[in-house]
Order: sequence, then C-alpha cells, then structure tokens
Amino acid sequence: MSTQTFHAPISGAGINIDEIPEVMAAGGDWDDILNEVKKISTERIVVNLGPTHPATHGVLRLIVELEGETVHEVRVDTGYLHTGIEKTMEYRTWTQGTTLCTRMDYVAPFFQEVAYCLGVEKLLGITDLVPERATIIRVLMMELCRIASHLVAIGSTGNEMGATTFMTTAFRGREHILRIFERVTGLRMNHAYIRPGGVAQDIGEGTTDYIRERLRMTRDDIGELEDLGKQNPIFKKRLCDVAVMPLSALMALGHTGPGVRAAGLPLDLRKTDPYCGYETYEFDVPVRDKSDVYNRTMVRFEECYQSMRIVDQCLDRLDACEGEPVMVADPTIAWPAQLSVATDGQGNSLEHISKIMGKSMESLIHHFKLVTEGFHVPAGQVYQTVEHAKGILGVHLVSDGGTRPFRAHFRDPSFANLQSMAMMSEGGQLADVIVALAAIDPVLGGVDR
Repeated sequence: MSTQTFHAPISGAGINIDEIPEVMAAGGDWDDILNEVKKISTERIVVNLGPTHPATHGVLRLIVELEGETVHEVRVDTGYLHTGIEKTMEYRTWTQGTTLCTRMDYVAPFFQEVAYCLGVEKLLGITDLVPERATIIRVLMMELCRIASHLVAIGSTGNEMGATTFMTTAFRGREHILRIFERVTGLRMNHAYIRPGGVAQDIGEGTTDYIRERLRMTRDDIGELEDLGKQNPIFKKRLCDVAVMPLSALMALGHTGPGVRAAGLPLDLRKTDPYCGYETYEFDVPVRDKSDVYNRTMVRFEECYQSMRIVDQCLDRLDACEGEPVMVADPTIAWPAQLSVATDGQGNSLEHISKIMGKSMESLIHHFKLVTEGFHVPAGQVYQTVEHAKGILGVHLVSDGGTRPFRAHFRDPSFANLQSMAMMSEGGQLADVIVALAAIDPVLGGVDR
C-alpha cells in the first residue's frame, strides 16, 4: 500500500507554513495513479500521413509526431515518384533532353524547358542568335504556365479544406490555358515545344486572338475565386496566421517564390537577373507583409494578374513580327523537322516530308543525322536560372564536347521549399499540416526527378 503526503488546507492569514500539519493519505495506489497521469499528459503518437497525395500533385509521405492535436515534429519523406530523369538525360541527345525535363514539374512544364534550352544555348554560344519571335513565344508560354500553376495551387488549397467549388472553378480557369497550349504545341502538358535555338514551330494564324479570348475567360474565373475566398470569414480564419514563417527562416532554408514575396522580399529573377528580354516588359512584383498561408495565396492571385499584363504585351509583339523565324538560322543546330498541329496532335508537316523524301537527298541525310545523332556542344559547364511559378529553378549542364550531356542536374524549387515544411507545421494543429503543405505547392515530379 502506498501513501502520499498532503498539506491540510488551513484558512486564515499570517500562518507560518512550517506550522501547517501534514496528513498521510493511505488506502490507494497513489504512486501508480500519479505516474499514469504523468504518462498520459506527455504521451505522443507518430502518424504516417501517406504515402499519399495530399495537396502535393504527387506521392509524398509525412511522418508526424503528435501530442493530442498538436504537432511536435514533421519529417518529410520523398522518393516515391523517382523517375531518374537527370540520369536518363545523359543517354539522350541535347534536343531530346527537352522531352525529359518537361516531365519533372508537369504542372508547370515550360519553365524546365526554357531553363534547359537557355543553358544549352549558352554552351553553344548562340544566346544572341535566337530569333526575337522565338523569345517572345517563350515568355508567352511561361507566363501562361505561371497562371495555370497558380490556379492549381489556389484550387488545391481550397479543396484540401473541403471547399470543392474552389478547385472546380480554378481548374475551369486552367482549362482555358491548357486549350491554348494544345492549339500551339499539340499537347496539354509534357510539350517538348521549346528547343535549343528557338521553338518547335510558330504559333499559327489566328492564335493571338484565340489567346485573348481564352485569357478573358480565365480572368473571369480568377475574379470568381477572389470573390469566393478573399474576404470570406471562414476562408480567412482557416488560412490567416497559419504556417507563419519569418523571412530570415525562409531565406536560411532556401525557400523562394511566393513564400518569400509574401514575407516582403521582392525576389524575382525576372527583375533582378532578367532573361528572355524580361527587362523590356512592364510588370510589378507583388509582395505582402507576412508569410502565412493567406498571404501566399493572395500573392499568387496578384501574380496571375501581372502575368496577364505580360501576356498582353507578348501578343502585341507577336502581331507586329508575324512571319519572322522561330528557330536559329544555323543548320547544324536548328531542329530540321517542320512540325504541324493537327486534330490528332503534333506531327511532321506532310509537305516537308514530301520535299526531303522526294526532292533533296542531302536534306534527308542531314535530317536523319541531326535527329538521330544530334549536334555537338563544346566542352564546358553552365548554370542557368529562371523564375519558376514556385520559386527559383536552376539547371547545371556539363558537356564533354559530345552530342549528349555529360551531366544534367536541376535545382527544383518544390524540393527546396519543402525544407521549410517542418518549421511551418511544428507547434500548430494537425488540421493545419495539409494547409501548410498546399501553400508550399510542391509537385513531386520535380522533387524526385
């Protein structure tokens, strides 16, 4: 039998604590009871959140240590979608590399294509030889891609909170952009449309007007999303002051993109280290004063409108330079096929095939060698960055002078941004973990590569 000592309660003022009598409680297993209470109050459980698909656009596993509903630790476990893209690129020609890298972040494929091709062009020394029309088309496709990516992020954030209308409205707006991509490239995603030296083909007659029409519909859908959530008290209560991160922590953990801009830092490579002529376009870099889920979402809304400003300028420039070339003039580098977009997707122009097969043996030989063997790239290495929808995307290319990359490695923003997941979530509620993850907006195809 155990005993426990208690001080008997005595009322009155001016009593010396040493004079208070002690009472011995007996008849119960007091030590066991107190130990059990202590154990219950500090007991933690470990929950496997996944491997599943919670607001991540791919398979991710979170190992969450909980005390009740409070998150004490989060560990991010990646690798479930590993495709070996970077290694495979070492066994394909430089042009074939675009077919592989476009499949990394499949929600925003054009950024990988452009970053990779800009790197290859630097190694070749032809950066200034790329036709202006091709560069404008690249900017056009990247900004449309930025809007489409942000719509997926915003829609997924709402859907993970149970607001299905958010997702359906966002995907409706994205659908208009995917139809633009399909008209230009023949595909809705995984395009391989950007090529070293330019683009695979021109955008086609009437496409600029088609884009203006579709973009107007997308703008209406974005406005509807803002009406649904921007001042919605439930939406704000669920997102405001959730997963707050100071700017110093974001920078220390390598976070870029809407997260740091929501914290007040206007870090945008289109302004600070321009490429593809971004310095000639008029647009602003949206910033906020606190990096929580609500402000990151609002930054994405504002960036959609800024991207539309850039797209409008691109369309005007494309109308002004209609008919100009879209591929570098050097025949030892320029992709020889002349593609056309038909109802069944993207294929070779029948007129071009007829010419090289029936009229010019030299053209046929050149076409065959360039497509199968590829072009030689001088030995060297290069690191090229672009402002991806999710942050800074970097590509490191190494050439040994052959027709294939010796090494290709990508700095994917989703992977870097996931490093802050633990700090965002710890100390919060379990229900906020998925909201924080949706605000990071990772795509696991880019994370695992």
